[in-house]
Amino acid sequence: MTKRIKVQIFEDGTVQAEVAGVKGKKCTNYIKILEDILAAETVDSDYTKEYYETEKVILDEVDHQELKVGE
Repeated sequence: MTKRIKVQIFEDGTVQAEVAGVKGKKCTNYIKILEDILAAETVDSDYTKEYYETEKVILDEVDHQELKVGE
């Protein structure tokens, strides 16, 4: 899933944002970026189900060959 932030700005100046495609606590980093850009402060927040999920990281094993000095 693509990482994205949905931002709504209402007539009274209220900003509502929702982060999607980011699992775990990393989503809160995106809200911090918005706060910095808008010079704003979060006054209320709710977590999506993705906040409580764990991001899966797949590592490929690479074959390593030893190189002996003097060969």
